[in-house]
Amino acid sequence: MTDLLKKIGRIQNAPENYVCDALIAEVNVDGMNAARRSFLRKSFAAATAAVGSGAAVAAADHPGYGGEEIILTLPKHSTSLGHPVAYAPYGMPSKYEANLQRRESPGLTKRRESGVAFTPLQGLFGIITPSGLHFERHHAGWHDIDPASHRLMINGLVAEPKIYTVGDLMRLPSVSRMHFIECGANTAMDWGGPSVPSVQYTHGMLACSEFTGVPLSLLLDDCGIDRKNAKFILAEGSDGASLTRTIPIERALDDVMVAWGMNGEMLRPENGYPLRLVVPGAQGVSWVKWLRRIEVGDAPYATREESTQYVDLMPDGLLRQYSLIQECKSVITTPSGGQRLLDKGFYNITGLAWSGRGKISRVDVSTDGGHNWQAARMESPVLSKCLTRFNFDWRWDGKTSILQSRAIDETGYVQPKINELRAVRGNRSVYHNNAIQSWRVETSGEVINVQIS
Repeated sequence: MTDLLKKIGRIQNAPENYVCDALIAEVNVDGMNAARRSFLRKSFAAATAAVGSGAAVAAADHPGYGGEEIILTLPKHSTSLGHPVAYAPYGMPSKYEANLQRRESPGLTKRRESGVAFTPLQGLFGIITPSGLHFERHHAGWHDIDPASHRLMINGLVAEPKIYTVGDLMRLPSVSRMHFIECGANTAMDWGGPSVPSVQYTHGMLACSEFTGVPLSLLLDDCGIDRKNAKFILAEGSDGASLTRTIPIERALDDVMVAWGMNGEMLRPENGYPLRLVVPGAQGVSWVKWLRRIEVGDAPYATREESTQYVDLMPDGLLRQYSLIQECKSVITTPSGGQRLLDKGFYNITGLAWSGRGKISRVDVSTDGGHNWQAARMESPVLSKCLTRFNFDWRWDGKTSILQSRAIDETGYVQPKINELRAVRGNRSVYHNNAIQSWRVETSGEVINVQIS
């Protein structure tokens, strides 16, 4: 009880835990009474104020909801039999969660073959992205490929080129690791200023899963890689675009894997079934889906996507190629753009941080547009090249506020402000925008996307 009251005292903060300390003393001596119960009820009401949709919206839409009647009167589901086991052989989310889904951005890609669907980050918990909500990015559409007819070939600077079936690969020693994957174009639409309303569209080309597969180093060793001359590999997909990416050999021999599993089951077709490359910390396009070939070479391949796409336009007009690493980045997912705070009081600010160079070491949060920063709580686990969930206690006073998060990784890299990034990269870039995201909370409670330089 004491710990609970202390927590509520922090939420209420009226003033500086004085009320809470006095209440604790009274309860320790005299126990609970009506006045103290009233204080607790009000405190919990403030602590559980809803953001945007959810329980609060349900209460508004159903006049009979609330009070004690809903507890005392048993609903139909408490007085009748439910569905049998395996009613749905493959489990699906509740019908009441149907609004949480991947969404396309109107006008971003209008061709069926080359499209993007964004992860609804604002509605997720923890760090793992459900497979059915993992973002999609395709260059020629996706196919559901028969694994029995799929093959992976390894050739080039190896002693013995080989061809593997999916079954061959699954018989080899496997590993399972959790990693984030982020498209190099994530947050691209906000390079020139805030242009999309919600975190689903600003940062939704991001996901995190547990991947299972065989280390690529094992396969390269099995083929007898020429370690003296091998400098790069070329990964090729079997989609209609034959998408190809160059990867330095030191990365290929480090933590790259050929994966068939994601979140405890086989890959989904839109995520590369039956085989994809997993390149932890690298931009998503390097995680080649429907993987069919790996060639070992002694120089970068400069293929189509590496020469005309996924290149960074610098201020001097030159194009920077092979920007493999996704730099340290974070974003507040709640409260965030498109949501609305229903009343003044306590809110849990939560979000995600990640770095392609390793672990997140710290996340700071500002509620005044970057004038003051305080350390957020980083929730476990904190893993290398994986999403990290952070939380921060905040009591909104009803005034205009600007919410920001700033991540620092284990190399000491600090997530930059947008003007710091533009000073180096200019205003005409598209890819690799890892600037601090700002959300402005209006006095009405509406949360909108803004930029603070």
